[in-house]
Amino acid sequence: MTVPHEPRESHLLKSRARRIAVLAGHNVLLRRRDPAHFVSYLVMPMVLMLIFKGMLGEPTQAVTGLLVMFSVLSMADVATATLTERTWHTWNRLRATRATVLEMMIGKALPVFAVLVVQQAVLLGYGVLAVGMRPAAGSIGPLVLAVTAWSFALLCVGTAIAGVVRSQGELSTLCNIAALSVSALGGALVPYALMPGWAQAVAPVSPGYWATTMLQAAVRGDLAGTAGPAAVLAGLGLAAGAFACWRLSKGWSRAAIA
Repeated sequence: MTVPHEPRESHLLKSRARRIAVLAGHNVLLRRRDPAHFVSYLVMPMVLMLIFKGMLGEPTQAVTGLLVMFSVLSMADVATATLTERTWHTWNRLRATRATVLEMMIGKALPVFAVLVVQQAVLLGYGVLAVGMRPAAGSIGPLVLAVTAWSFALLCVGTAIAGVVRSQGELSTLCNIAALSVSALGGALVPYALMPGWAQAVAPVSPGYWATTMLQAAVRGDLAGTAGPAAVLAGLGLAAGAFACWRLSKGWSRAAIA
């Protein structure tokens, strides 16, 4: 028996997939034309990992800590994907098309999410090959979970930030301060045990604490130790994503950005 609404539902799904694919392709083109941030956020942590390994004597701390710090800096790229639409005054034009806000966000999110995943995978691979980090047997699954959860959180928070900042200058300032604060308070730059007492007390407030804890547990092959922080970061991402959907659905007037 044929379901009456099946052809219509199939057509709607195909139309949505086509719109998302067009938006994603457009954003891939934008990323390819300006890869400077991506390259710099790969080269700089690679150099610093070698220096921090010599200072700390622990490759895992050096690799995971600098990965967290520079992936937070990459939130600037995440937010730029949406902020450019605002500065070009094209976001409201996109909203006038058939694409929904969710479709537009997915179309923008997919290429940036891929960039975040590639960045972290390359740095982890470099940590193994050049810095001397030795993941435990069975760590592939936990590492995949850790990279996915952290990339999702960064993607959603970066998109939410794009909904509130008014200029590229504000975005750069906020991301730079966030990268240093999240990394320092989260135990990414020095081991948690060596941090002052007051810093240890406030560390769980920082997403960097959960990201660093999660990545180090993943390197040890500790799935349970990875899953807990991953759930916290996923919750953060969902909250930030919900705010981003609400904010971006409002649109902006031309006076919204000076």
